Amino acid sequence: MLETVAALKIIILTTLSFALAMIWTPILVKILFKYKLGKSIRDEASAPIMSKLHAKKAGTPTMGGVLIWGTVLVLAAVFLFIHEVFPNSFLGSLNFITRSQTLLPFGAFIAAALLGLVDDYFNVRRIGPHGGGIRFRHRLWLYAAVAAVGAWWFYFKLDWQVLHIPFYGDVMLGWWYIPVFILIIVGTSFSVNQTDGLDGLAGGTLLTSFGAFAAIAFLQGRFDLAALCGAIIGALLAFLWWNINPAKFFMGDTGVMALGVTLGIVAMFVNQPLLLPIIGIVFVIEALSTIVQMLSKKIRKKKIFLSSPIHHHLEATGWGEGTIVMRFWVISIVAAGLGMIIALLDMAR
Repeated sequence: MLETVAALKIIILTTLSFALAMIWTPILVKILFKYKLGKSIRDEASAPIMSKLHAKKAGTPTMGGVLIWGTVLVLAAVFLFIHEVFPNSFLGSLNFITRSQTLLPFGAFIAAALLGLVDDYFNVRRIGPHGGGIRFRHRLWLYAAVAAVGAWWFYFKLDWQVLHIPFYGDVMLGWWYIPVFILIIVGTSFSVNQTDGLDGLAGGTLLTSFGAFAAIAFLQGRFDLAALCGAIIGALLAFLWWNINPAKFFMGDTGVMALGVTLGIVAMFVNQPLLLPIIGIVFVIEALSTIVQMLSKKIRKKKIFLSSPIHHHLEATGWGEGTIVMRFWVISIVAAGLGMIIALLDMAR
């Protein structure tokens, strides 16, 4: 009975999130165009191949991630208020912000979104090196700062010191849990950031990843965490409606940073971070292609890929943007399914 009620709550929140996001998208697009918040494409000197491939996208509104976190923020605020005023009401029962499950991931979600929003603003106003916003290494430090707060919360507030290994069990890490937590969040955030480069690519792969972890959270009885994932999924679906090629707007760092950080924290909350490389295999491939390219250029003075991350390499070799996105979606769906199967078998062990 409890599971049925929880499932109904998640379905309602996901549906409401999708509907609300679809309703206010035209308002957001109008604002983005009015204030000329269009994305700056890297110049030919710093990224010749990507500049050539994506020159036509210059000026397309960015900061579309506001649609995702803004929608979730509104739903969270409304239902939390109703819950506080009318705790026994049906609408009050739709509140999904709780100290034990969602306060930290939701707080990190909004904090990272605001940091990303600043980076997006710098980009559109061409503030920073090469007009590209905050430097990459500085962005990594921002990810680390948010992750450090999360690590502190887990270790000192929740007294979490164990890392689960599927089919093996929990491993006590002690204070090592803190650097491991930070590494996982920063790695996830970096990987998601690298995936954002083609219309619908990051949105679609994030959708399947959040779906997989929502299912895992539900199976563990973490219903509010699953509900938060459901609200994010609903907003992501609406975002994808407008972001599929040709995109009406881009997600921007305000979406990528928020979703990457939150995905990592959700994985830590269900204590299945080792499933992240499986469920998010596309993110891993994208990140590794960038790292390998950077190391090769530094050590060998040669490039391995025509351009990195790998989706730009595939573009340069003649793959169509839609072909790349759809094939990566297929990989992401299969990987998410595999990750859920592993989680189920692990729980039944």
